[in-house]
Amino acid sequence: MSLEKNRIITIANQKGGVGKTTTAINLATALAAIGERVLIVDLDPQGNASTGLGIDRRDRKLSSYDVLVGDHSITEAALATSVPNLSIVPSTMDLLGFEMEISQEADRVFRLKNALALDDAREYSYVLLDCPPSFNLLTMNAMAAAHSILVPLQCEFFALEGLSQLLETINQVRQSVNPTLDIQGIVLTMFDSRNNLAQQVVSDVREHLGEKVYTTLIPRNVRVSEAPSYGKPAILYDLKCAGSQAYLQLASEVIQRERQRKAA
Repeated sequence: MSLEKNRIITIANQKGGVGKTTTAINLATALAAIGERVLIVDLDPQGNASTGLGIDRRDRKLSSYDVLVGDHSITEAALATSVPNLSIVPSTMDLLGFEMEISQEADRVFRLKNALALDDAREYSYVLLDCPPSFNLLTMNAMAAAHSILVPLQCEFFALEGLSQLLETINQVRQSVNPTLDIQGIVLTMFDSRNNLAQQVVSDVREHLGEKVYTTLIPRNVRVSEAPSYGKPAILYDLKCAGSQAYLQLASEVIQRERQRKAA
């Protein structure tokens, strides 16, 4: 084992609708299924990761907002999900006021990092941070706290343009608040093998970023889209569907990369 007690991965993209939350939920579920103790921290005020894991809004007595403002610890705010070994710090609309409330605080960028440094939070082997689809103080907290960033990228025309903006943002974060932040990988989502443009996007992204791009392609899949409305990860909703199988493959790639990193 490396010196760190857990691995904190931010799942981020400034663009919405790229499968970010779906990736967070299903990657976390796949990691939990092989015995890892996993925590998702939902940092999106919309709370889609919380809803997608079946956490009723009435049960969100404490949330990531309470952790960020320093009122409660990760352990106090974390809720067990229906997935064994998987917990979540849920989100509420209170997060909308977070940036304004602490804009003058010297440690405003490091609130989440400080919370995750406490011993109780380090009991999880993987912590996945699900970010809002914008670059704001919440995303900045996630990037400052993380060891690495995983980028879901939709197989569409403007994918590379959005990716170049995100890579520039990551460089800025390295220079300002987290010099050791690395790219865990780029995961290509919503892939349609019948679409020539999608094939071209895959080719272009692999050409530009090489080994940083995961081999696994996450396909467009109706069952994956349906699962959140039932409050379940796709892997529980329909294990055999193409989307679920792809997320299981992605989890094995993530673990393999972590093993290689630790061995280096």
